[in-house]
Amino acid sequence: MPNIVIAGAQWGDEGKGKVVDLLSEKVQVVARYNGGHNAGHTVIINGERFVLHLIPSGILHPGILCVMGGGMVIDPWALEKEIAELRARGVDLGENLVVSDRAHVILPHHRALEAMAEEMRGERKIGTTLRGIGPAYEDKAGRRGLRMGDLLRPEHVAGKLAEARRNYELICRGAGRAPEVDWDALVVDLAGFGERLRPRIADVSLVLHREISRGYSILFEGAQATLLDLDHGTYPFVTSSSAAAGGVATGLGVPPTRVDGALGIAKAYTTRVGAGPLPSEIGGSLEEEIRERGAEFGASTGRPRRCGWFDAVVVKYAVRVNGFDSLCLTKLDVLDLLPEIKVCVAYRHGSETLSEFPADLSVLEACEPVYETLPGWGTPTVGVRSFTELPSAAQGYVERLSAMVGCEIGMVSTGPDRRDTLIRATSVLASWFE
Repeated sequence: MPNIVIAGAQWGDEGKGKVVDLLSEKVQVVARYNGGHNAGHTVIINGERFVLHLIPSGILHPGILCVMGGGMVIDPWALEKEIAELRARGVDLGENLVVSDRAHVILPHHRALEAMAEEMRGERKIGTTLRGIGPAYEDKAGRRGLRMGDLLRPEHVAGKLAEARRNYELICRGAGRAPEVDWDALVVDLAGFGERLRPRIADVSLVLHREISRGYSILFEGAQATLLDLDHGTYPFVTSSSAAAGGVATGLGVPPTRVDGALGIAKAYTTRVGAGPLPSEIGGSLEEEIRERGAEFGASTGRPRRCGWFDAVVVKYAVRVNGFDSLCLTKLDVLDLLPEIKVCVAYRHGSETLSEFPADLSVLEACEPVYETLPGWGTPTVGVRSFTELPSAAQGYVERLSAMVGCEIGMVSTGPDRRDTLIRATSVLASWFE
Protein backbone atom coordinates (compact mmCIF):
# COMPACT_ATOMS: atom_id res chain seq x y z
CA MET A 1 0.00 0.00 0.00
CA PRO A 2 1.31 3.53 -0.76
CA ASN A 3 1.72 6.33 1.81
CA ILE A 4 -1.74 7.83 2.37
CA VAL A 5 -2.94 10.86 4.31
CA ILE A 6 -6.32 10.66 6.04
CA ALA A 7 -7.97 13.99 6.81
CA GLY A 8 -11.41 15.23 7.77
CA ALA A 9 -13.46 16.92 5.07
CA GLN A 10 -15.86 18.85 7.33
CA TRP A 11 -15.62 20.23 10.88
CA GLY A 12 -14.18 17.15 12.56
CA ASP A 13 -15.70 14.09 14.25
CA GLU A 14 -16.19 12.41 10.86
CA GLY A 15 -14.90 9.01 12.02
CA LYS A 16 -11.21 9.28 11.12
CA GLY A 17 -10.18 7.06 14.02
CA LYS A 18 -12.26 4.16 12.79
CA VAL A 19 -10.92 4.47 9.25
CA VAL A 20 -7.29 4.69 10.41
CA ASP A 21 -7.85 1.66 12.61
CA LEU A 22 -9.41 -0.25 9.71
CA LEU A 23 -6.59 0.56 7.28
CA SER A 24 -3.78 0.11 9.80
CA GLU A 25 -3.58 -3.60 9.08
CA LYS A 26 -2.43 -2.68 5.56
CA VAL A 27 0.55 -0.54 6.66
CA GLN A 28 3.53 -0.68 8.98
CA VAL A 29 3.41 2.89 10.37
CA VAL A 30 0.70 5.34 11.49
CA ALA A 31 1.88 8.92 12.03
CA ARG A 32 -0.19 11.79 13.41
CA TYR A 33 0.79 15.25 12.26
CA ASN A 34 -1.23 17.91 14.14
CA GLY A 35 -3.25 18.91 17.16
CA GLY A 36 -3.32 17.88 20.78
CA HIS A 37 -5.61 16.07 23.20
CA ASN A 38 -8.53 18.19 22.07
CA ALA A 39 -8.99 15.46 19.44
CA GLY A 40 -11.00 12.34 20.23
CA HIS A 41 -10.75 9.37 17.87
CA THR A 42 -13.27 6.67 18.74
CA VAL A 43 -12.71 3.08 17.65
CA ILE A 44 -15.10 0.19 18.36
CA ILE A 45 -13.68 -3.32 18.09
CA ASN A 46 -16.03 -6.25 18.69
CA GLY A 47 -18.28 -3.97 20.70
CA GLU A 48 -15.43 -2.62 22.85
CA ARG A 49 -15.03 1.17 22.72
CA PHE A 50 -11.62 2.87 22.70
CA VAL A 51 -11.24 6.65 22.73
CA LEU A 52 -7.81 7.96 21.77
CA HIS A 53 -6.86 11.61 22.23
CA LEU A 54 -3.15 11.83 21.45
CA ILE A 55 -1.91 8.40 20.41
CA PRO A 56 -2.54 7.39 16.77
CA SER A 57 -5.39 4.93 16.23
CA GLY A 58 -3.01 2.35 14.78
CA ILE A 59 -1.84 1.53 18.32
CA LEU A 60 -4.73 -0.96 18.59
CA HIS A 61 -2.94 -3.18 16.04
CA PRO A 62 0.03 -5.12 17.45
CA GLY A 63 3.30 -4.40 15.69
CA ILE A 64 2.28 -1.09 14.11
CA LEU A 65 4.75 1.73 14.73
CA CYS A 66 2.83 4.81 15.89
CA VAL A 67 4.42 8.25 15.59
CA MET A 68 3.40 11.54 17.22
CA GLY A 69 4.71 14.37 15.05
CA GLY A 70 6.36 17.69 15.71
CA GLY A 71 3.25 19.48 14.46
CA MET A 72 1.42 18.28 17.56
CA VAL A 73 1.26 19.93 20.99
CA ILE A 74 1.52 17.39 23.77
CA ASP A 75 0.26 17.55 27.33
CA PRO A 76 2.58 15.09 29.10
CA TRP A 77 0.08 14.54 31.91
CA ALA A 78 -2.57 13.56 29.35
CA LEU A 79 -0.11 11.40 27.41
CA GLU A 80 0.92 9.37 30.44
CA LYS A 81 -2.73 8.96 31.43
CA GLU A 82 -3.62 7.67 27.97
CA ILE A 83 -0.69 5.24 27.96
CA ALA A 84 -1.73 3.92 31.38
CA GLU A 85 -5.37 3.48 30.30
CA LEU A 86 -4.37 1.53 27.18
CA ARG A 87 -2.07 -0.73 29.18
CA ALA A 88 -4.84 -1.38 31.71
CA ARG A 89 -7.01 -2.61 28.84
CA GLY A 90 -4.37 -4.98 27.53
CA VAL A 91 -2.87 -2.84 24.76
CA ASP A 92 0.88 -3.45 24.66
CA LEU A 93 2.64 -0.28 23.50
CA GLY A 94 6.14 -1.72 23.86
CA GLU A 95 8.47 0.19 21.55
CA ASN A 96 5.64 0.96 19.12
CA LEU A 97 5.08 4.57 20.20
CA VAL A 98 7.52 7.34 19.23
CA VAL A 99 7.13 11.02 20.19
CA SER A 100 8.76 13.86 18.25
CA ASP A 101 11.49 15.77 20.04
CA ARG A 102 10.19 18.85 18.19
CA ALA A 103 6.58 18.64 19.43
CA HIS A 104 5.73 21.48 21.79
CA VAL A 105 4.63 20.87 25.37
CA ILE A 106 1.29 22.03 26.78
CA LEU A 107 1.86 23.52 30.24
CA PRO A 108 -0.47 24.61 33.07
CA HIS A 109 -0.27 28.29 32.14
CA HIS A 110 -1.58 27.45 28.66
CA ARG A 111 -4.81 26.13 30.14
CA ALA A 112 -5.14 29.20 32.34
CA LEU A 113 -4.58 31.54 29.38
CA GLU A 114 -7.16 29.73 27.25
CA ALA A 115 -9.83 29.92 29.97
CA MET A 116 -9.09 33.64 30.42
CA ALA A 117 -9.29 34.33 26.69
CA GLU A 118 -12.58 32.48 26.27
CA GLU A 119 -14.10 34.34 29.21
CA MET A 120 -13.07 37.69 27.78
CA ARG A 121 -14.58 36.92 24.37
CA GLY A 122 -18.05 36.86 25.91
CA GLU A 123 -20.70 36.02 23.33
CA ARG A 124 -18.02 35.56 20.65
CA LYS A 125 -16.45 32.56 22.37
CA ILE A 126 -14.71 30.13 20.02
CA GLY A 127 -15.97 27.14 22.03
CA THR A 128 -12.54 25.63 22.65
CA THR A 129 -11.91 22.56 24.81
CA LEU A 130 -9.97 24.66 27.39
CA ARG A 131 -7.06 22.23 27.25
CA GLY A 132 -4.40 24.79 26.43
CA ILE A 133 -4.03 23.94 22.74
CA GLY A 134 -4.21 27.45 21.29
CA PRO A 135 -1.89 29.14 23.84
CA ALA A 136 0.67 26.34 23.37
CA TYR A 137 0.72 27.07 19.63
CA GLU A 138 0.92 30.80 20.44
CA ASP A 139 4.05 30.18 22.52
CA LYS A 140 5.41 28.09 19.66
CA ALA A 141 4.85 30.91 17.15
CA GLY A 142 6.17 33.44 19.69
CA ARG A 143 9.40 31.44 20.00
CA ARG A 144 8.99 30.95 23.73
CA GLY A 145 7.72 27.36 23.71
CA LEU A 146 9.15 24.27 25.40
CA ARG A 147 9.63 21.17 23.22
CA MET A 148 9.56 17.50 24.16
CA GLY A 149 13.28 17.25 23.41
CA ASP A 150 13.92 19.90 26.06
CA LEU A 151 12.63 17.50 28.72
CA LEU A 152 15.67 15.32 28.09
CA ARG A 153 17.90 18.12 29.46
CA PRO A 154 16.18 19.03 32.76
CA GLU A 155 19.00 21.34 33.85
CA HIS A 156 17.97 23.75 31.06
CA VAL A 157 14.19 23.63 31.56
CA ALA A 158 13.90 26.45 34.12
CA GLY A 159 15.80 28.81 31.83
CA LYS A 160 13.74 27.83 28.80
CA LEU A 161 10.54 28.54 30.72
CA ALA A 162 11.61 32.06 31.70
CA GLU A 163 10.20 33.90 28.67
CA ALA A 164 6.92 31.95 28.67
CA ARG A 165 6.57 32.73 32.37
CA ARG A 166 7.28 36.43 31.81
CA ASN A 167 4.69 36.61 29.00
CA TYR A 168 2.06 34.80 31.10
CA GLU A 169 2.57 37.02 34.13
CA LEU A 170 2.39 40.18 32.01
CA ILE A 171 -0.96 39.04 30.60
CA CYS A 172 -2.25 38.21 34.07
CA ARG A 173 -1.18 41.62 35.37
CA GLY A 174 -2.92 43.37 32.48
CA ALA A 175 -6.10 41.37 33.06
CA GLY A 176 -6.03 41.93 36.80
CA ARG A 177 -5.57 38.22 37.48
CA ALA A 178 -3.20 36.48 39.88
CA PRO A 179 -0.76 34.00 38.26
CA GLU A 180 -1.63 30.44 39.29
CA VAL A 181 1.43 28.39 38.29
CA ASP A 182 3.98 26.94 40.72
CA TRP A 183 6.97 27.13 38.38
CA ASP A 184 9.41 25.37 40.72
CA ALA A 185 7.07 22.38 41.08
CA LEU A 186 6.53 22.41 37.32
CA VAL A 187 10.27 22.08 36.65
CA VAL A 188 10.37 19.01 38.90
CA ASP A 189 7.34 17.48 37.14
CA LEU A 190 8.84 18.06 33.71
CA ALA A 191 12.10 16.41 34.73
CA GLY A 192 10.10 13.34 35.73
CA PHE A 193 8.27 13.27 32.40
CA GLY A 194 11.57 13.57 30.57
CA GLU A 195 13.04 10.62 32.42
CA ARG A 196 10.01 8.37 31.92
CA LEU A 197 9.41 9.32 28.27
CA ARG A 198 13.09 9.39 27.28
CA PRO A 199 12.95 6.03 25.39
CA ARG A 200 10.10 7.31 23.20
CA ILE A 201 11.37 10.79 22.30
CA ALA A 202 13.14 10.89 18.93
CA ASP A 203 13.63 12.71 15.63
CA VAL A 204 10.48 11.39 13.93
CA SER A 205 11.39 12.80 10.52
CA LEU A 206 14.47 10.57 10.59
CA VAL A 207 12.41 7.63 11.87
CA LEU A 208 9.86 8.00 9.07
CA HIS A 209 12.47 8.43 6.33
CA ARG A 210 14.11 5.21 7.48
CA GLU A 211 10.78 3.38 7.42
CA ILE A 212 10.02 4.64 3.92
CA SER A 213 13.49 3.62 2.70
CA ARG A 214 12.72 0.09 3.90
CA GLY A 215 9.67 0.02 1.65
CA TYR A 216 7.19 0.35 4.50
CA SER A 217 3.85 2.14 4.05
CA ILE A 218 2.60 4.96 6.24
CA LEU A 219 -0.86 6.25 7.12
CA PHE A 220 -0.64 9.95 7.94
CA GLU A 221 -3.39 10.67 10.46
CA GLY A 222 -4.88 14.13 10.82
CA ALA A 223 -6.84 15.43 13.80
CA GLN A 224 -9.76 17.86 13.57
CA ALA A 225 -10.58 18.64 9.91
CA THR A 226 -10.28 20.96 6.93
CA LEU A 227 -12.89 23.51 8.06
CA LEU A 228 -11.06 23.75 11.40
CA ASP A 229 -7.66 24.23 9.74
CA LEU A 230 -5.95 27.42 10.92
CA ASP A 231 -5.37 28.63 7.34
CA HIS A 232 -8.23 27.05 5.39
CA GLY A 233 -11.03 26.80 7.94
CA THR A 234 -13.80 29.11 9.16
CA TYR A 235 -11.37 31.50 10.86
CA PRO A 236 -11.44 32.50 13.72
CA PHE A 237 -13.66 29.54 14.66
CA VAL A 238 -10.87 27.07 13.96
CA THR A 239 -8.24 25.02 15.74
CA SER A 240 -4.65 26.27 16.01
CA SER A 241 -2.88 23.81 13.71
CA SER A 242 -2.68 22.60 10.12
CA ALA A 243 -5.44 20.00 10.09
CA ALA A 244 -5.67 19.67 6.29
CA ALA A 245 -3.47 17.29 4.32
CA GLY A 246 -0.74 19.90 3.90
CA GLY A 247 0.05 19.49 7.60
CA VAL A 248 1.81 16.21 6.86
CA ALA A 249 4.92 17.93 5.51
CA THR A 250 5.24 20.53 8.25
CA GLY A 251 4.02 18.31 11.09
CA LEU A 252 6.15 15.24 10.39
CA GLY A 253 9.11 16.37 8.33
CA VAL A 254 8.04 14.19 5.40
CA PRO A 255 8.19 15.92 1.99
CA PRO A 256 5.00 16.17 -0.10
CA THR A 257 6.64 13.96 -2.75
CA ARG A 258 6.44 11.05 -0.30
CA VAL A 259 2.65 11.30 -0.01
CA ASP A 260 1.05 9.06 -2.63
CA GLY A 261 -2.63 9.71 -2.02
CA ALA A 262 -5.22 11.42 0.14
CA LEU A 263 -8.41 9.97 1.62
CA GLY A 264 -11.04 12.36 2.94
CA ILE A 265 -13.52 11.39 5.64
CA ALA A 266 -16.99 12.94 5.55
CA LYS A 267 -20.20 12.16 7.38
CA ALA A 268 -23.38 11.50 5.44
CA TYR A 269 -24.60 14.67 7.16
CA THR A 270 -22.66 17.49 8.87
CA THR A 271 -21.70 18.23 12.47
CA ARG A 272 -19.57 20.71 14.34
CA VAL A 273 -18.74 21.35 18.00
CA GLY A 274 -18.71 24.79 19.51
CA ALA A 275 -19.44 28.18 17.98
CA GLY A 276 -19.09 29.31 14.40
CA PRO A 277 -21.21 29.16 11.24
CA LEU A 278 -22.91 25.93 10.19
CA PRO A 279 -25.00 26.90 7.12
CA SER A 280 -26.95 23.65 6.84
CA GLU A 281 -27.81 23.35 10.56
CA ILE A 282 -31.12 21.52 10.88
CA GLY A 283 -32.57 22.71 14.19
CA GLY A 284 -35.58 21.48 16.13
CA SER A 285 -36.60 17.95 16.96
CA LEU A 286 -35.15 16.45 13.77
CA GLU A 287 -31.69 17.70 14.68
CA GLU A 288 -32.09 16.19 18.14
CA GLU A 289 -33.19 12.88 16.60
CA ILE A 290 -30.13 12.76 14.35
CA ARG A 291 -27.89 13.71 17.28
CA GLU A 292 -29.25 10.83 19.35
CA ARG A 293 -29.15 8.29 16.51
CA GLY A 294 -25.60 9.28 15.61
CA ALA A 295 -24.40 9.56 19.23
CA GLU A 296 -23.19 13.04 18.36
CA PHE A 297 -21.48 13.95 21.60
CA GLY A 298 -17.80 14.92 21.75
CA ALA A 299 -15.41 12.04 22.43
CA SER A 300 -13.08 14.39 24.33
CA THR A 301 -15.60 16.66 26.06
CA GLY A 302 -19.03 15.02 25.88
CA ARG A 303 -20.46 18.23 24.42
CA PRO A 304 -23.46 17.77 22.09
CA ARG A 305 -22.57 18.37 18.45
CA ARG A 306 -24.61 20.64 16.24
CA CYS A 307 -26.06 18.71 13.30
CA GLY A 308 -26.79 19.79 9.75
CA TRP A 309 -27.55 18.30 6.36
CA PHE A 310 -24.66 17.25 4.13
CA ASP A 311 -23.06 20.42 2.79
CA ALA A 312 -21.69 19.76 -0.69
CA VAL A 313 -20.17 23.27 -0.86
CA VAL A 314 -18.01 22.48 2.18
CA VAL A 315 -16.90 19.04 1.01
CA LYS A 316 -16.21 20.23 -2.55
CA TYR A 317 -13.96 22.89 -1.02
CA ALA A 318 -12.21 20.26 1.13
CA VAL A 319 -11.66 18.05 -1.93
CA ARG A 320 -9.93 20.96 -3.66
CA VAL A 321 -7.80 22.06 -0.69
CA ASN A 322 -6.61 18.54 0.16
CA GLY A 323 -6.53 16.97 -3.30
CA PHE A 324 -8.57 14.00 -2.10
CA ASP A 325 -8.37 10.99 -4.41
CA SER A 326 -11.27 9.29 -2.65
CA LEU A 327 -13.77 9.88 0.14
CA CYS A 328 -15.08 7.67 2.91
CA LEU A 329 -18.70 8.46 3.77
CA THR A 330 -19.47 7.60 7.39
CA LYS A 331 -22.65 7.15 9.41
CA LEU A 332 -24.89 6.47 6.44
CA ASP A 333 -27.01 4.30 8.73
CA VAL A 334 -27.97 7.32 10.87
CA LEU A 335 -30.19 8.50 7.99
CA ASP A 336 -31.94 5.13 7.54
CA LEU A 337 -35.34 6.16 8.92
CA LEU A 338 -35.72 9.52 7.19
CA PRO A 339 -38.37 9.69 4.45
CA GLU A 340 -36.36 12.36 2.61
CA ILE A 341 -32.91 13.87 2.97
CA LYS A 342 -31.77 17.37 2.12
CA VAL A 343 -28.38 18.24 0.67
CA CYS A 344 -26.99 21.78 0.64
CA VAL A 345 -25.86 22.44 -2.93
CA ALA A 346 -25.17 26.21 -2.78
CA TYR A 347 -25.57 29.29 -0.59
CA ARG A 348 -27.81 32.28 -1.14
CA HIS A 349 -26.27 35.57 -0.07
CA GLY A 350 -28.64 38.44 -0.76
CA SER A 351 -29.42 38.26 -4.47
CA GLU A 352 -26.30 36.18 -5.18
CA THR A 353 -25.99 32.39 -5.32
CA LEU A 354 -22.62 31.08 -4.17
CA SER A 355 -21.37 27.72 -5.37
CA GLU A 356 -17.92 28.08 -3.79
CA PHE A 357 -17.07 28.32 -0.09
CA PRO A 358 -16.48 31.97 0.96
CA ALA A 359 -13.50 33.06 3.06
CA ASP A 360 -15.32 36.04 4.60
CA LEU A 361 -16.99 34.88 7.81
CA SER A 362 -19.53 37.70 7.73
CA VAL A 363 -20.65 36.49 4.30
CA LEU A 364 -20.86 32.89 5.46
CA GLU A 365 -22.86 33.84 8.56
CA ALA A 366 -25.37 35.68 6.36
CA CYS A 367 -25.79 32.84 3.86
CA GLU A 368 -28.93 30.75 3.50
CA PRO A 369 -28.57 27.16 2.28
CA VAL A 370 -29.94 26.12 -1.09
CA TYR A 371 -31.18 22.56 -0.82
CA GLU A 372 -31.78 19.62 -3.11
CA THR A 373 -34.09 16.99 -1.64
CA LEU A 374 -33.36 13.30 -2.19
CA PRO A 375 -35.54 10.32 -1.29
CA GLY A 376 -34.79 8.33 1.84
CA TRP A 377 -34.59 4.53 1.83
CA GLY A 378 -36.43 3.56 5.02
CA THR A 379 -34.44 0.34 5.31
CA PRO A 380 -31.67 -0.47 7.80
CA THR A 381 -28.17 -0.33 6.34
CA VAL A 382 -26.28 -1.19 9.53
CA GLY A 383 -23.53 -3.68 8.81
CA VAL A 384 -24.05 -3.79 5.03
CA ARG A 385 -20.63 -4.56 3.51
CA SER A 386 -21.30 -4.46 -0.22
CA PHE A 387 -22.36 -1.39 -2.15
CA THR A 388 -24.75 -3.36 -4.34
CA GLU A 389 -26.53 -4.61 -1.20
CA LEU A 390 -27.43 -1.09 -0.12
CA PRO A 391 -31.02 0.01 -0.88
CA SER A 392 -31.21 1.62 -4.30
CA ALA A 393 -32.08 5.02 -2.81
CA ALA A 394 -29.02 4.81 -0.52
CA GLN A 395 -26.85 3.99 -3.54
CA GLY A 396 -28.38 6.95 -5.31
CA TYR A 397 -27.64 9.21 -2.35
CA VAL A 398 -23.98 8.19 -2.34
CA GLU A 399 -23.64 8.63 -6.09
CA ARG A 400 -25.31 12.05 -6.01
CA LEU A 401 -23.00 13.29 -3.26
CA SER A 402 -20.01 12.04 -5.23
CA ALA A 403 -21.11 13.98 -8.30
CA MET A 404 -21.75 17.15 -6.30
CA VAL A 405 -18.31 17.25 -4.64
CA GLY A 406 -16.31 16.01 -7.64
CA CYS A 407 -14.67 13.04 -5.96
CA GLU A 408 -15.36 9.33 -5.83
CA ILE A 409 -16.81 7.87 -2.63
CA GLY A 410 -14.76 4.71 -2.42
CA MET A 411 -15.67 3.67 1.12
CA VAL A 412 -18.94 3.74 3.07
CA SER A 413 -19.29 3.14 6.79
CA THR A 414 -22.58 1.59 7.85
CA GLY A 415 -22.08 1.24 11.58
CA PRO A 416 -19.69 2.00 14.44
CA ASP A 417 -17.77 -1.27 14.47
CA ARG A 418 -14.49 -1.71 12.59
CA ARG A 419 -16.17 -4.37 10.41
CA ASP A 420 -19.15 -2.23 9.38
CA THR A 421 -17.44 -0.78 6.33
CA LEU A 422 -17.57 -1.41 2.60
CA ILE A 423 -14.92 -0.58 -0.01
CA ARG A 424 -16.09 -0.27 -3.59
CA ALA A 425 -14.12 -2.59 -5.84
CA THR A 426 -13.80 -0.09 -8.69
CA SER A 427 -12.49 2.76 -6.53
CA VAL A 428 -9.06 4.39 -6.35
CA LEU A 429 -9.15 3.40 -2.71
CA ALA A 430 -9.41 -0.30 -3.61
CA SER A 431 -6.43 0.04 -5.96
CA TRP A 432 -4.26 1.13 -3.03
CA PHE A 433 -4.68 -2.32 -1.52
CA GLU A 434 -3.65 -4.28 -4.59
